[in-house]
Amino acid sequence: MKLTVLGCSGGIGEAESRTSAFLLDDDILLDCGTGVGDLFFSELQRINHVFLTHSHLDHIAALPLLVDAIGESCRHPITLYALPETLHILRAHVLNWLVWPDFTAIPNRNHPWLRLQPIQTGESINIGERIITALPALHTVPAAAWCVDSGQYQLIYSGDTTYSPELIAAINSQPALAHLIVETAFPEDMRALAMAARHICPGILALMLDEITASPEVHITHLKPGFGARIMKEIDALPCRLRPSRLTQGRVLEF
Repeated sequence: MKLTVLGCSGGIGEAESRTSAFLLDDDILLDCGTGVGDLFFSELQRINHVFLTHSHLDHIAALPLLVDAIGESCRHPITLYALPETLHILRAHVLNWLVWPDFTAIPNRNHPWLRLQPIQTGESINIGERIITALPALHTVPAAAWCVDSGQYQLIYSGDTTYSPELIAAINSQPALAHLIVETAFPEDMRALAMAARHICPGILALMLDEITASPEVHITHLKPGFGARIMKEIDALPCRLRPSRLTQGRVLEF
């Protein structure tokens, strides 16, 4: 099983600054940020499932365009998995015929291009041999992290979150965690903003890593443009057992 990084930036304005989107094998997306826009049409057509962490624009920006691009050519609807609150926000504010068409009703509600599937924290979805589980995250809107289980190893993607004992407990419950993708959006001198926006800065990351009992490879995502080098320098200086590295667009993680 492999996860390809289509986008891992916390914003735009730098080279390869595509926002959060990860391609699992060739048919599943974890988040649907601007990185999806680099896929060719034939690659888009293979996508059958999308798992959203939350409703913020940098994580959903390409979703309306994805469905619009391939909906008519696909024999089955794309299934969108997210917390019920996230799906409600999308229905009310995006797929509302004002910002974008409601693809759950095109061409009709019996045969839509998009199917919404609510999922609760702790619930798992089996797609072939892959098991994808919603984990608790703590952000300014309802949010989930995702655990992908290959049957042998696990990968966890935090989405947007701040320090969360529930998420740490869920991380520690994985028997063979190979990869942890975790956001660190702001440098340490912006801790007050990070806490207000419910994001992570290096000091908060250190608290989390010190409580993780497994030994996964730790990959840092969602660095805000203009602050990436400073954030990583601060992370490199942390006295933690786990040594994170910066995630990059195009990286492939196998597990």
